[in-house]
Amino acid sequence: MKDIPFHSIAVIGAGTMGSAIAGQIANAGLSVLLLDMPDDDGDEVNSRAIDAVERLKKSDPPALFSKACAERIQVGNIRDDMGKLAKADWIIEAVVERLDIKKALYQQLAAVIPADAVVTSNTSTIPIRVLVEDMPTDFRRRFAITHYFNPVRYMRLLELVEGEETDAAIMARLKDMNDRVLGKGVVQCRDTPGFLGNRVGVFALQVGLAEAAAHNLAIDHADAVMGRPMGIPKTGIFGLYDLIGVDLMADVVATLATILPPDDAFHVVGESKNPVAPLIKSMLADAWAGLVFAQKPSRAARRAI
Repeated sequence: MKDIPFHSIAVIGAGTMGSAIAGQIANAGLSVLLLDMPDDDGDEVNSRAIDAVERLKKSDPPALFSKACAERIQVGNIRDDMGKLAKADWIIEAVVERLDIKKALYQQLAAVIPADAVVTSNTSTIPIRVLVEDMPTDFRRRFAITHYFNPVRYMRLLELVEGEETDAAIMARLKDMNDRVLGKGVVQCRDTPGFLGNRVGVFALQVGLAEAAAHNLAIDHADAVMGRPMGIPKTGIFGLYDLIGVDLMADVVATLATILPPDDAFHVVGESKNPVAPLIKSMLADAWAGLVFAQKPSRAARRAI
């Protein structure tokens, strides 16, 4: 495939989003390198990335066109395999939604990637100006945000965000790559907290949680009402929290609370003031990260909001 904008692609972060992005690149017939933290406690140092690929192959609905697509995903870790990025022309960062971790990774990348390599972040909330404020001008020129939505194979939307210094030619390459090669509907967004989808969507989810608690609704009932009847996905509010991942949602909500102005309406239903926040925290403390509201053993707890 000679007429594509990028040929040597790497994804850093083998969680739900990172692995699914790598899967979609593989679906397009391209090879991709998937890196995560090394696992020094087990027999396989690359187990995190390996397990992520196995999850892709078993996912329902299928994240891959066929299991054979997984053969295009190479795996590694960010301690032993960063040198492999020396030939990469597009690196996608999909690590946890923590600014300190992202910034540390960018410093590592700057030391090994080619001078013309493009770096994008899959962040759903953090503006570019904050992400790369400590990076040199040359790095900022070739940095953008490519925010994919979960599940990556089926959600057509891609938020493409440019910074004040992002090169226009790079933005054109990213738009072409994601539209023509990866099959995304590209929406270019301003560099503001939450961009477009999460600025509206996360606020709506938080309002839904608060309203369910205020009216003492069982979670099943809340999802029945705050679902298709209101133009919301059939998962409903709590079901969508499950699909996204309660741990990821907690990070996103906390990030928005940090970077939005103090007088923003989001704070009224954000983490600190939302009546469902204690339930979310207790779930995270018990390591319930996704599909927690759908677990049959917790049916009584599901009604105790």
